[in-house]
Amino acid sequence: MTHTYNITGMTCEGCVAKVSYLLKQLPQVTDVAINLEKGQADVTMDSHVATPALQQALKDYPKYQLTEEHSHNAHTPAPGADVFGNTAEVTKSWAENYKPILLIFGYITVISSIEALYNGGFSSMTFMRIFMAGFFLTFSFFKMLDLKGFANSYAMYDVVAKKLPFWGYIYAFLELALGLGFALNFEPVFINAFTAVLMFVSLLGVLQSVLNKKKIQCACLGAVFNLPMSTVTIIEDGLMIAMSIAMLFMYL
Repeated sequence: MTHTYNITGMTCEGCVAKVSYLLKQLPQVTDVAINLEKGQADVTMDSHVATPALQQALKDYPKYQLTEEHSHNAHTPAPGADVFGNTAEVTKSWAENYKPILLIFGYITVISSIEALYNGGFSSMTFMRIFMAGFFLTFSFFKMLDLKGFANSYAMYDVVAKKLPFWGYIYAFLELALGLGFALNFEPVFINAFTAVLMFVSLLGVLQSVLNKKKIQCACLGAVFNLPMSTVTIIEDGLMIAMSIAMLFMYL
């Protein structure tokens, strides 16, 4: 069954991700689809959950107020449901889900390869340095588009941001600084060592979320894209750690 609720207090995609995450923590809730512009949420449940119980799930964030609008049943199927009221989950392919990241990695790889081949031969050091610069500059850019939304989303799974909410804001600027550092080849030993530590700490929260099979939004591209947390995020962070450690050994 699917019920539609009005939710006030949501101002950005970070709010959408947070409300969706909190409601999905209820065992009866199987899916949450939120329309930010309308301030509405379609909540799909295995068994009925009273409105006060749903509001209780949002108790840590009083600005989000949930009220029931109407419900869908077998006589009025929900969007995407059959005549019996069974919701047909609309799933995207792996490539569709991660198209933004795939495109970004593709562009950065091409640019890094061109630079690495510029003076003849292939310089793996140059490739990794330009790749890291492009990665951090691009990802920090998307975070800056909605800094508050990113910080809110990041605080849902990062081990540091959970305890220090302002860490999300700092993290976005650290990525920007790292991108500039790699681009300028500034203090490479320090930059690579710092990157390895920073990404390792970030990876811990990602691993916890994926291993616990939490349905949560990945904040790697800020609140601009609704990317699911998965092993792709682990590979992404792991790749940055591996490159920074490899470059560190090359410099040493």
